[in-house]
Amino acid sequence: MSEIMGLSGMELSARMARGAMSAVEVMRAALDRIAAVNPDVNAIVSLRDEDVLLAEAATADAGPRRGWLHGMPLAVKDVVATAGIRTTWGSPLYADFVPDRDDLLAARLRAAGAILIGKTNTPEFGFGAHSYNPVHGVTRNPYGPDRTAGGSSGGAGAALATRMVAVADGSDAMGSLRNPAGWNNVYSLRPTYGLVPGEPQGEMLLHPLVAAGPMARCVADLAALVQVMAGPDPRVPDGRVFEAGDLRADVAGRRIGWLGDWGGAWPVEAGILELCRGALKVFEDLGCVVEPVAAPFPADRLWQSWTTLRSWAAVGKQGLLYADPKTRAHLKPELIWEIERGHALTNAEILAASAIRSEWFRAAAALFGRFDALVLPSAQVWPFPADWEWPKAIDGHAMDTYHRWMEAMIPVSLIGLPCITLPAGFGAAGLPMGLQVFGPAWSDRQLLQLGQGYHDATDWPARRPPP
Repeated sequence: MSEIMGLSGMELSARMARGAMSAVEVMRAALDRIAAVNPDVNAIVSLRDEDVLLAEAATADAGPRRGWLHGMPLAVKDVVATAGIRTTWGSPLYADFVPDRDDLLAARLRAAGAILIGKTNTPEFGFGAHSYNPVHGVTRNPYGPDRTAGGSSGGAGAALATRMVAVADGSDAMGSLRNPAGWNNVYSLRPTYGLVPGEPQGEMLLHPLVAAGPMARCVADLAALVQVMAGPDPRVPDGRVFEAGDLRADVAGRRIGWLGDWGGAWPVEAGILELCRGALKVFEDLGCVVEPVAAPFPADRLWQSWTTLRSWAAVGKQGLLYADPKTRAHLKPELIWEIERGHALTNAEILAASAIRSEWFRAAAALFGRFDALVLPSAQVWPFPADWEWPKAIDGHAMDTYHRWMEAMIPVSLIGLPCITLPAGFGAAGLPMGLQVFGPAWSDRQLLQLGQGYHDATDWPARRPPP
């Protein structure tokens, strides 16, 4: 493979800035890499015309630098509208849709100089942690092509692992940044809710469950990309300026709590907890204090709150598509199930779910009085066969919904906590797994510092997928 695409985003940026490498060279290397590996993993979709992209790269070379992403090829998750680039949301309803305007996230990436080459694959409307849809098909895991790359940012994770892009964006409700980062041996950051603003359209206040964030093969790239994504916009109620600063901090003495399987509440496939506990020894070598933590809140109440609020949010987001029988016929069964649950909810049930969320926030705040960060595995199962829709059981424990096997994502998502996903290594079958490392609200910088220390000690993404 071209060594150009093996470089980090920051290194590519630095070389282009000093004239040691041109945007045309980088674009050529990216397109060659995509041609070589994308047919096997199907991570990048709606790829734009090669001649047009090379012409845009030449224009970037001739013009002033606009930001650290100047001239860099980037593929945006296919739930983000991109002007002039097909955007499908993985739905046959939008199979041929080409927006005439960028969503805020895409506009910020372009403003920082990125050249948008296409999209990264995702499940339909981002529902589900396995990136398959009837428009683009399934995205496969680079470390086991018969396995899933996860989701809903599975295309981004696989594109990073295979060196088709240097950095990528993603979004996360129920682990959609964390699950594919762990399963593709890369990093992700789910920022504190409110750091990266949402799209200035529709209802913007009642559903604080989804956060957009960066994915990368090194922590420095995560920090650089989230600084582009973050920041206020006068049209939305959230968004803050973020400056990561020096990530190489002394983390000795920081206290880290290991939550494991939440006191036995969640079934977890064999080998995952052992691998994660082994990865935590890296923090001990860095001088951190790591200790196990008993389950701090009833898992069944977290599940009750999450499933109620998620279904309620689904009605708000895709309810109009369900209301029309013609468009409803094209929705995946899992999304229909969510919307019908949402329609059946009473005001009392929604308020009760929000009350549970508030209780968990207070309980977590007390826990962070003892710990600087808490840790969970990034998934409860290893990457499963790509031809499955979702795991129906974990070690004999039946899954009663399409997302029950991702229950370990809820403690972070429910209250909008920041979370960095770190590669934890590989299991007996050679498949990757990750760690969720999360902290109190607005501790994003501290988590990035922990991640930088871990990366310096391990650099798991250097273990590339097999040819």
